[in-house]
Amino acid sequence: MLTGLLLSACKKNTFITGNANLGTSVDTLHFDTVFTTTGSVTQFLRIYNQNDQKLRLSNISLSGGTASAFRINVDGTPGPSVKNIEVEANDSLYVFVSVSIDPTSANLPFVIRDSIRIEYNGRDRWVQLDAWGQNAHFFRSKVIKSDETWTNDKPYVILGGLQVDTNVTLTIEKGCRIYAHADAPILVDGTLRVNGEKSESDRVIFRGDRLDNPYRDYPAAWPGIFFRGVSKNNVLQYAVIENAYQGIVAEQPSVNANPKLVLSRTIVDNCYDAGIIGVHSSIRADNCLISNCGKNIMLVYGGQYDLTNCTAAAYSNSYIQHKEPVMTVSDFVRQGNNQYTAALDASFRNCIFWAPNGLADNEVVTQKQGNAGFNVSFQNCLWRVKNDPANITQSNTIANQDPLFESIDTQKQLYNFRLKSNSPAINKGIATSFTLDLDGNPRNNGLPDLGCYEKQ
Repeated sequence: MLTGLLLSACKKNTFITGNANLGTSVDTLHFDTVFTTTGSVTQFLRIYNQNDQKLRLSNISLSGGTASAFRINVDGTPGPSVKNIEVEANDSLYVFVSVSIDPTSANLPFVIRDSIRIEYNGRDRWVQLDAWGQNAHFFRSKVIKSDETWTNDKPYVILGGLQVDTNVTLTIEKGCRIYAHADAPILVDGTLRVNGEKSESDRVIFRGDRLDNPYRDYPAAWPGIFFRGVSKNNVLQYAVIENAYQGIVAEQPSVNANPKLVLSRTIVDNCYDAGIIGVHSSIRADNCLISNCGKNIMLVYGGQYDLTNCTAAAYSNSYIQHKEPVMTVSDFVRQGNNQYTAALDASFRNCIFWAPNGLADNEVVTQKQGNAGFNVSFQNCLWRVKNDPANITQSNTIANQDPLFESIDTQKQLYNFRLKSNSPAINKGIATSFTLDLDGNPRNNGLPDLGCYEKQ
């Protein structure tokens, strides 16, 4: 009998080795407090030993070490690293986590991140940490269910995505800055209205939330803006959409007589996959710049499109290699083994389509597969092509003449798409109802220049 008791006692005091079940109360600790003054917030998590024997945790540590904005305390022992912690069978321990932030510091990112590493039996378990940094409006997986207006009092930071619900309007006033995380698409089922103005400080900017080098200039930093099937009456004026995966996507036809999306004096730049995608939809754009995207403009599966005084230009650089045409227009889309076609009406006036150092021979490509209407016209445009686009009408086209942009430096990532005084695009347009260029400067009352900028 005594021998049996001794064996039982020894078994209870041994540690489990090899595979062991370890749980945590959360995978991520969110510190959602918005700081208005320097402050500290503490939360906790629990680590569970889900085994019938004791478990030794060789180390619990902050990845950021002493430089982290976070601090940890493991059952009364302060970090940033606590070693050789014993957890009884089917028991748990507490890890207290605090963060101290001065939100007035412009050097802080909007979201401060770190992680806790739990090491045991040669294995690792991670708990992620994030906290608001600079003072801002923070939205996590937000759905806007009633009309809402954003004003330029603080930046807007989006995590997990933003959805504008059906029959709801989100209005964004001049000067607003919207920063989206890598997991945060902007989904518009209702209406988005952007009321930017011409000065740089009054434009409305959409971009990723990483502002630290080198990440601040990376493409694909956030998903982009998606105008879905029932979305309607969207207007973006003096907006800047940059560093997205897909800058703007408009899907399905308009539900009324207005275009699904109107873009006026808007910039779409440095988007990894595409700048503007229209899928069987309707877009009207004037005086817009679509630059240095994987595919600048893709208009597929038919639809209705009207682009006036727009510049689509791409230069291979260290972020994106120019491999695709700056514009592709088609009346079809392929899904698996199926092909679908729809009528296409597209008009391009006073536009520039240019890319000099890529792999595409033709920077404008039109493709027809269906038997429905295919009405595509180019009037007073400049393009770079080896072969003229098929099944189109064109007049007063300038082919394969460098538009002579003011300054292009791919090494320094500096691009000025305004025209030099000897550009072949000057005074080669036709008069339209659009009297202001992308800078908000007046167009020539006689013959305007091609592209989004008027030479002043």
